[in-house]
Amino acid sequence: MFFAKKNRFVCASIAAVVLASSAPASFAATASGSLAITASVVASCTVVGSAIAFGAYTQTVVNQSGSITVLCTNGTTYNVGLDAGTGSGSTVTTRKMSATGGGTLNYALYRDSGRTNNWGSTIGTDTQAGTGSGLLQTLTVYGQIPASQTPLAGAYSDTVTVTLTY
Repeated sequence: MFFAKKNRFVCASIAAVVLASSAPASFAATASGSLAITASVVASCTVVGSAIAFGAYTQTVVNQSGSITVLCTNGTTYNVGLDAGTGSGSTVTTRKMSATGGGTLNYALYRDSGRTNNWGSTIGTDTQAGTGSGLLQTLTVYGQIPASQTPLAGAYSDTVTVTLTY
């Protein structure tokens, strides 16, 4: 009888261990919710122009180029325009460099290497359109001093304002 009670106790202990190990833990509970995440990206652009140095003019055509660097937010459309410059009597089709001692020297700025598409300031007519990539984009400005001008000797210069519209 002692062995029978012992066997029952061992069997009951084994059964309790098996049941306890296979039973799910009912004391852990979970709950869930959500976390709202938001952001906004504002369209922005910057623009920087380089110098165009034509060098010496000897009454023959002088071609030279410079660049405009644009940085716009990815997907932002823009237009880059160039004004007439500061030379007296300048227009966007005939710009004028001035010398400190008097005199002017005509030149033109173009959007293409063939120097056929004038670069002016009227959006949809003579500006350069683009779309920002979020990276620096370089636009080339093609300049030309026409032949057969008879300017006074001197150092000539002009300042053209670059306007980026987005």
